[in-house]
This record gives sequence, structure tokens and C-alpha cells, in this order.
Amino acid sequence: MQVLKRTIQIMFLLIGGALGYIFLPSLYKMMNVSGIPFLDNAFVSVLIGAGLLFILSFMFSDYFVKLLNWLEERLIKLPPADLLFGTIGLILGLLVAFLLSFTIDSIPFPPVQQVLRILLTLTLGYLGFRVFATQREEILQLFSGRAVAKRNKTESNEKSAQQKVLDTSVIIDGRIADIAETGFLEGELVVPQFVLTELQHIADSSDTLKRTRGRRGLDILKRLQDEKNSHVVISEEDFEEVQEVDLKLVRYAKKFNAQVVTNDFNLNKVCDLHQVEVLNINDLANAVKPVVIPGEDMKVVVIKDGKEQNQGIAYLEDGTMIVVEDGHAFIGQAITVTVTSVLQTSAGRMIFAKPSED
Repeated sequence: MQVLKRTIQIMFLLIGGALGYIFLPSLYKMMNVSGIPFLDNAFVSVLIGAGLLFILSFMFSDYFVKLLNWLEERLIKLPPADLLFGTIGLILGLLVAFLLSFTIDSIPFPPVQQVLRILLTLTLGYLGFRVFATQREEILQLFSGRAVAKRNKTESNEKSAQQKVLDTSVIIDGRIADIAETGFLEGELVVPQFVLTELQHIADSSDTLKRTRGRRGLDILKRLQDEKNSHVVISEEDFEEVQEVDLKLVRYAKKFNAQVVTNDFNLNKVCDLHQVEVLNINDLANAVKPVVIPGEDMKVVVIKDGKEQNQGIAYLEDGTMIVVEDGHAFIGQAITVTVTSVLQTSAGRMIFAKPSED
């Protein structure tokens, strides 16, 4: 306590000397005593100012000690966030006060200029501290809102530019070329070398059906490369320690934060387990199919038997299977059926119907 009291007295001494050097010469002029040689000495003004405030320090030092202790307790109890924002506000307030102080120079009386500068500094510094400390939540929300908007925009751009890695089944399927041609797929369409190798093995197969499917896949890739709306990249990235092509696709997608484009139901599930984003062509096809409502009538051709007794099977133009109850007797005929229910899965859509009473 005594050390703090002595420190305050020394501060009074130094402040008094500075105030004496600044204000006493102007005060002498006001009192018409500036012509006295003794008083014209700047060192004397410093001594007088320092002496006066040092004497006052014996009267007020105890109050300043109590004030500093009170401030210390208040600052310790303040939350760190309030203290941080208050300090930022204090700095900004002092900066504004410094800029505004240049307007005070137009006042002709120098002592008034100094007093106004001190008042302006104290006032704006205090206001800056209080405003930032008490309104920190609103300030945080203001900047966090802008940051969130900027982050969402960045994430949106990154997501649009995200690589789409194609698996073997979706290439052989062929619909990926039509989708890419419409411009709905953004970013690079990546075909890893291990997928291309598998396609080549299928195209060289001794089985006629497999060979046809493999060559179709290679033709689809060539078509994708020629389309202006798609950017196809052949990646040399491989994972030699992994044998399964599906697992290699998952590893590639996780390494490069890519999306897997497939129509393979099992690969879709594996990607879900590994938390890899999947673009399933079947899901897209189901989403754009015409909506069929139970109770709606449609005209179909029953072409074969169903699994259950008396069932018949028909197909829509998009390949959707229709199970017609009691449709066995109408095989080979075009009939009107009434939709009873619709089953929607990732593997496709199935419509259940019965012959219309009409």
C-alpha cells in the first residue's frame, strides 16, 4: 500500500512539472507578471508546478489509492470478453479524440486548448470502453453475420467446384452423358485410372454381353470428353494396397473431398457408412419422373407374368415397373389400370395398380 502511495506521489510530481511547464507561462501573461526574469525561466515553472501538485498529493494520495484498488477489483471481476472489447473501444475512442483534437487548434487561448484536449480524450476513451464492453454481443453478431454470409458463399462456390468422381456402373449406364450435356453437373468429372482399367477389362471380356457393356462405357467416356459442358479428367491416383474398386473410389473421394457419382445401390450404402457424399443417378431419375398419385388411371400394356399369382407386369416409357393385380388375363393387351400405391426406393420406383373398373 505504501509503495502504491509513493508511486502516486511521484506521478503527481511529474504531472505537476509538466502542467507547470505548459500552463504557467500563459498564466503569467494573464496576470501581467511575465516580465519578471525569475518567472520567465522554464525550469522555475516546472519546479513550481511539481511542488504544488506534490503538496496536493499528500492530501489526495489516499483517495487515489482507494480509487485504484476499486478499479482493480472491478477489472478483475469483468469477464475477459468484456475487458477485451472494452480495451478495443478505448483504443478507438482515443484515436477519434486524437483526430478531433486538431479542430481545437482554432481556439486562440492555449490553456483552453489543452483542457479541451484532456476532456475530449477522457470522454471519448470512456465512451469507447463502455460502448464496446456493453454492446459486444451486438458487435459480434454484426461481424459474425457477415462472416457467415461470406463463409456460406465460399462453401457454395467450393461445393459447386467439387470434383465428381465417376464409378464404372454410372459410366456404362450412359445417362451421365445426357445429364452432363444439360449442364447440371458442375466441376470436374474425374475418372480414376483404376476405373478406366476395369472398363478396359470388361471391354476385353470373352463374354459378349460384358464386352458390349465395356465398349459402351468407353464410348460414353469419349462422348463426355467431347461435350463442351463437361470437363473430364483422367486421374492417375491409385491405392495399390486396396483391391476393390469401390473401396478405392471411397478412398479417393475422402482424400480429395470429392463426390461419388454412381447408380450402384451397394456403393451408395458404403459411401454413406464412410460419410462420403454421393450423387445417385437413380435418385435423380426418380426425382424427375412424373408424379403418379394413387387413384390415377393410366393406359399400359401388360407384357408378362408377375411373381405372385394372377399378377401382370407392365412398364412405363421411363422403365418404371407397374405390378398389375389380376393382370395375368390381360398379358399382351393394352388396358387401363388404376394406381393403388407407389413404392419409392433408391433402387427405383415401383407402381402397384389394378385393372380399371371401366
